[in-house]
Amino acid sequence: MKKIKEILKSPQLRYGTYSTAVTVVAIVIVVIVNMIASQFSEAIDNIDLSDSKIYEITDTSKDFLDDLDKEVKLYVLADKSTADERIKTFISKYDALFKKVSVEWIDPVAHPSALTEYGASSDTVVVRCEETDKQEIVALSDMIVYDYSSYYTTGYAAESEFDAEGQITSAIYSVTSEVSKKIYYTSGHGEATFSDTISSLMDKSNFETEELNTLMTAEVPEDCDLLFLYAPTTDFTEDEKTMVSEYIQGGGDVFYILGITSNETPNLDALLAEYGMQKAEGYIADTQRCYQGNPYYIFPELSVSDDLANNISTEMVLLVQALGVTETTPERDTITLESFMATSSAGGYAVTDESNAVQGEYILGAVATEDEGQFTVITSESMIDASITDSFGTLENTTLFMNAVTNHFEDVENISIDARSLEITYNTVQYAGLFGLLFIFGIPVIILIYGFVKWLKRRKA
Repeated sequence: MKKIKEILKSPQLRYGTYSTAVTVVAIVIVVIVNMIASQFSEAIDNIDLSDSKIYEITDTSKDFLDDLDKEVKLYVLADKSTADERIKTFISKYDALFKKVSVEWIDPVAHPSALTEYGASSDTVVVRCEETDKQEIVALSDMIVYDYSSYYTTGYAAESEFDAEGQITSAIYSVTSEVSKKIYYTSGHGEATFSDTISSLMDKSNFETEELNTLMTAEVPEDCDLLFLYAPTTDFTEDEKTMVSEYIQGGGDVFYILGITSNETPNLDALLAEYGMQKAEGYIADTQRCYQGNPYYIFPELSVSDDLANNISTEMVLLVQALGVTETTPERDTITLESFMATSSAGGYAVTDESNAVQGEYILGAVATEDEGQFTVITSESMIDASITDSFGTLENTTLFMNAVTNHFEDVENISIDARSLEITYNTVQYAGLFGLLFIFGIPVIILIYGFVKWLKRRKA
């Protein structure tokens, strides 16, 4: 009996009891935490730690969907158990975060009549608004963008972008909006064509685009909401220039992006001059605001407000081989000009050759207004060139461009959301130095020493 009492009073038993109690408490805490976590919505139980934040809802969607006044239903015609986890997680967020949006999954194998009812195929999302009796169909495959550049050499197409938010929010906007706009883009003058990225953003904002050969028409069509001149390389005729000018004076909207050309363009230059802009000679450089020391790769100073400033946070817009204009007196007192993009005042130059560079502040983007008409000018076609917009994911070129387009319309919002990169990034420590060595070696050594000291004390007890 005495021996039993000694055993019960021994330090080893006390430490053993203490360790057991701590283990039991830890297990209980883990069980409770898991039980609580299991009650949370699947929409928020995934913490997005990726650089591209593919599960994060942008402010564009939040602002639009928080103010939504119509009920919208997302019918996902797919087997939920086999659907892509990224798409499944993202779609569930719409159900969890926005009170006017609800989600229903329908297995088309178990319920084949749903395909006929909604006029859709399997693995699609039917976005429907009963109030407007409109619906849009989004394929799940369109939410994952693939890069086929290496397909013919490797036989493998890599996932490049995640576009679930852009597709879904755009579809919701389309079925709830009563407004659609028609954009005509001119042809016949060597104009550039919209990249896939820009075409996608136009579609997401519910814009319909159509070609217009101004040499074959006497006037701008009545259903034109915006006339687009995208980097023409040959000049307009005098009649074409007059047609565009009269269209603006009559309340029409025109968007002109200057193109690089060796041809003389006196009529297009005259159109600029009419609205208070004198085309500068040569290319524009900026020695103060440039990319890695190259003065022809310009980060313009932005002066944006109201609709032009929507979702502009970094103000990082890159223009390459830009042309430029300076402000002059417009032909009519009814015209006002406002610059929203320019070089720095001290670092801007118009360069014709190595020996001829004229210093000054040059306008790279401006809006001229005459009564109800609006004339927007951007002086570099690189603003929306795929080589820039698709290569630098952190730039705001496309955001500012779409803001400039929607700025022409009081009843249109910029709902175009860029796809997010799925490029893999690695959490590696570069140039670790002393700080890196502390985490790699110092902390583990400290923990080992602390553990050894505690063990030694218990050993002597």
